[in-house]
Amino acid sequence: MSGGSHWFEGLADHMGAAYLRYSFTKGTEQEVDHLVSALDLRPGDRVLDVGCGPGRHAHALGRRGIEVHGVDISQRFVDLARRDAPDGVTFSRADARALSFEAEFDAAISLCQGAFGLVAGPAAEGASSIDPDLDVLVGMSRALRPGGRLALSAFSAYFQVRYLEDHDGFDAERGVNHERTTIRSEAGEATEVDLWTSCFTPRELRLLVDAAGLRLRHLWSVTPGDYAARPPDLDHPELLVIADRVG
Repeated sequence: MSGGSHWFEGLADHMGAAYLRYSFTKGTEQEVDHLVSALDLRPGDRVLDVGCGPGRHAHALGRRGIEVHGVDISQRFVDLARRDAPDGVTFSRADARALSFEAEFDAAISLCQGAFGLVAGPAAEGASSIDPDLDVLVGMSRALRPGGRLALSAFSAYFQVRYLEDHDGFDAERGVNHERTTIRSEAGEATEVDLWTSCFTPRELRLLVDAAGLRLRHLWSVTPGDYAARPPDLDHPELLVIADRVG
């Protein structure tokens, strides 16, 4: 696998379009329907999709008449996302930790650990600094017009600890889950890889939202393909933040 500026790039290069075979990608339409309602999105609104992957959410929004610009650190994913993109849906390679947009979008999304929560990695192990998830959130906030809306999903630390298994590599000090797993290419070629994902409590997400200059509207427990207005609990793997930019 080829290397890059982020540990995930090699994984994306290997998976390519095979990423869309994973079960967690199959609920796109339900997720987007829920977000359109929760963010009050309308045809003609402009949305920033951070960590867009192969563009499944961006494409679904575009089919609803919403303009989208998706960014991802993987050029392989960006190239895939550009294929058959609906009118008004564009993509570019960018690092979510250093977004350059300024008050350009009506809404911003980061879903399924496409960027937020994915910044932890081998270089951060043993480090005293906090992983730069706040940098991602601040960049998304800055990209919003005043009053713009934001949605992001994050792995739930509650769920991770409740369903922890002996083989899981959950770092309780950093709140990061390390998993050794097998991924396959489009041709079916298998390779073992390491995955690092940050996990959050509702309180941590509230503090990050506030630090990024956002106002929390909702905080829900969700499962991919089953987004709903559900209070935080211990039984769903993700938390979904709905917020808006103050001022």
